[in-house]
Amino acid sequence: MTSPRRYRLMLFSLVLVMAGAAFALGVGVTGLIDDDAPALSAREVRSAATAQGVDPAAIDVRFDERDSRFSLLDEVYAILDRDFVEPDRVDLDRFRTAAINGIVAALNDPHSAYLEAEDFRLNSEDISGVFQGIGATVNLQPEGVTISSVFRGSPAEAAGMRADDLILTVDGESAEGWSLQFAVSRIRGERGTPVVIMVRHRDGREEELTIIRDDIIVPSVQSLQIQDRLGNVVTDIAYILITQYTSRTRDELVPLLQAVEAAGLDTVIIDLRGNPGGLLTATVDTTGEFLDGGLVLTQVDRDGSTRDFSAARGGAGLDLRVVLLVDGGSASGSEVMAAALRDHGRAVLIGEQTLGKGTVNIPRTLSDGSVLYVSVARWLTPNGELIEGVGVIPDIEVILSDDDFTARRDAQLFAAIEFLRGGASPPSGGLG
Repeated sequence: MTSPRRYRLMLFSLVLVMAGAAFALGVGVTGLIDDDAPALSAREVRSAATAQGVDPAAIDVRFDERDSRFSLLDEVYAILDRDFVEPDRVDLDRFRTAAINGIVAALNDPHSAYLEAEDFRLNSEDISGVFQGIGATVNLQPEGVTISSVFRGSPAEAAGMRADDLILTVDGESAEGWSLQFAVSRIRGERGTPVVIMVRHRDGREEELTIIRDDIIVPSVQSLQIQDRLGNVVTDIAYILITQYTSRTRDELVPLLQAVEAAGLDTVIIDLRGNPGGLLTATVDTTGEFLDGGLVLTQVDRDGSTRDFSAARGGAGLDLRVVLLVDGGSASGSEVMAAALRDHGRAVLIGEQTLGKGTVNIPRTLSDGSVLYVSVARWLTPNGELIEGVGVIPDIEVILSDDDFTARRDAQLFAAIEFLRGGASPPSGGLG
C-alpha cells in the first residue's frame, strides 16, 4: 500500500508553484505555475485516496485533537458576543478570517496564504497577456509590499508609481502585514474603476496616487531597439524583453530568435528584469530554446522526494551568445531560467541579485470556496542550489544608482552591450 506521504507526492505532482514571485497587479497571481494544477478540495483528496488504496483517515486532520484545542475560539467568541461593550463590532465572519490569517502568519512563511473565494477568483485567471488592473507588479520585502516593476504605458506609470515604491495604504486601508495575494486582490479590479494607493517613494516622500484601472495588454516577449552608452543605436546585438511566462511565450520567442539568426547576428541580450514568473511549462520550454536538452530545475518535497523538469533537445537560440539581465524584481520563473542557463554555461548574468522565490505551493479549496495556499516543496537549480531566500547572484554585478534612475540611464544594459562587444572578460565558466 502506498504510504500517506508518498501518496501526497503523487497527488500533488501537478502543483501551483508560486516561487514567491512578484505578483502582477494587472495579472493576478503569478509565480511559477504548473498549468495543470487543480485546487483540490478535501472531498477530492479523500476520493483520490480511496482510489489509490489509501485510508482517507491517514491524511485527514485528527478532529478530536483539533476540537479540543480550537474549541477555545468558540469560547472567546461566545464571551465577546455576550460581554463586549460595542456589540456591533463582534462579527463572526471577520473573526474567522482573522483567526485563519493569524494561523497562517504564525508559519512565518510569506508564500502560504488564505484567500476568500472572490479574492481567489480574481487571482486565478488564466495568464493570457491581457489583464485588468493598474499595470504593475509587487513583491514582499521586510518593510512590506513593494512595487517591483511598472509596465510601460500603464495607468500606474501615468499616475507616477515607480519601482521600489512601498505600498502604505489601499483605499484608505493600511497595507501593513498584507500578503502578496491579499495585496493583489485589493488593488486589482474592473476596467474604469479607481483605486487610491498611498506609496512611499525611494527618497522617503509619501504620495497618494489615484489610478484608474484599465485593460493591460502586455505581450510576454518583445524585441526592442536599444542604444549604447553614447546614445548610438545598437545594430550588432539583438535585445529581447521577456516580461513573464505565458502559454504564448515560447511561440512569441521563437520567431524573434529566428529573425536574429536571419539578420546575421550571433549575440542577444535577454532582459528578465522585473519578470515575476508565470507558467511552469512555459518557463521550461522558453529556457529550452537555449539548451540542447538538460535539467532545468528540480523540485524537492518535504520528505526529500524529487521531481526533475528537463528541456527538450534542440532550440532556436542554441548558436547565440547570451547575456541575461536580472534584478531584484526577477523572480520565480525568471530565476529558473537565469539559474539554468548559468549552470549549463549558456549565459552570463548581469545586473543585481534576484528576488529569491523558490517555493512550491498548492491551492487547497475549503468548504466555502475559499482557498488555502500551502507551501509543500522547494526547487533547486541544475547545480543543486537552493534559490528560496537566496536568489541568483549575477556574474557581473551592476547596481543602478538613484542618479541612473533619475536620468533614465540603464547602466545594466550598457554593461551587457559592452561585455558582448568584448569590453569585459567572461567570468569563470564563461559561455561554454
